[in-house]
Amino acid sequence: MLSRVADSIYWMSRYIERAENVARFIDVNLHLMLDLPVEAKHQWEPLVNVTGDRELFTQRYDSATRDTVIQFLAFDPDYPNSILACLGLARENARSVREIISSEMWESINEFYLLVTSQTAKDEASTDPHAFFTKVKLCNQRFIGIREGTMSHGEAWHFSQLGGLLERAEKTSRILDVKYFILLPKVEYVGTQYDNIQWAALLKSASSLEMYRKRFHRITPGQVIDFLIFDREFPRAIRYCLINAEESLHQITGSPLGTFANEAERRLGRLRAEIDYADINEVVDVGLHNYLDSFQMKLNTVDDAIFDTFFTLRPPTSGVRV
Repeated sequence: MLSRVADSIYWMSRYIERAENVARFIDVNLHLMLDLPVEAKHQWEPLVNVTGDRELFTQRYDSATRDTVIQFLAFDPDYPNSILACLGLARENARSVREIISSEMWESINEFYLLVTSQTAKDEASTDPHAFFTKVKLCNQRFIGIREGTMSHGEAWHFSQLGGLLERAEKTSRILDVKYFILLPKVEYVGTQYDNIQWAALLKSASSLEMYRKRFHRITPGQVIDFLIFDREFPRAIRYCLINAEESLHQITGSPLGTFANEAERRLGRLRAEIDYADINEVVDVGLHNYLDSFQMKLNTVDDAIFDTFFTLRPPTSGVRV
């Protein structure tokens, strides 16, 4: 497969997954607004903080209100990680590989893009944001279902799977990080029903509340963190994403699992092993935010290695020693 084609398929899936997960960030706050006390109902600035793009936001907007944050994260065409911008990039990548993906996949992406660019979408995001962001999440889930049922599960499919799963792992870590950035208005709220409401909202935003309850029943911070990081069966858990991303990577290269023939395999295998052999106690010792921040940096190095291994032209003398 041409590196250009692989690159486009990989990023097509990453951008579509990113669009859905931005909607999930916003959904955290929408769920919180329903039950938090009055003095805690205006916490929109943490959503900007968790993206890592606070500086860009402050250059464009005076304050972090519901309207400005939703505009920035959902509809700002000049913010490269907004839902609108991500779908535009996904659509352009899909356009360049239309001969590789199925016509149903192309139609699904196009409809997704047209939904978000319509004036109706902006109006609904203002009047009924939960309904709009639910539509965004469902559009990506529809795309994944169409991809599963209409695209041969060969090399191209594995690049799509690899991109989507790495993006999902990164964004699940950021959804968890929302809890760090959302500061309760009073210290005495920690451990109370308001703290529990935040953890329940976080589970809802990851579509994991029902599956979590089947396993743990009661909501406790440690068990929520354990579930979203270390569960190997729930499809939005970080560990599940890394396991399946690694399998797709090895399907692409043909090298056996447990070995590595390039830097991408080495870095992803090492990161997956770190998650496999870690537990909630390690997260608590390091601190949730610090643990997630370290994970995100390591995941970025995996993405860099994938780019260098598959998407760039390298001189014949370069390579990874094994």
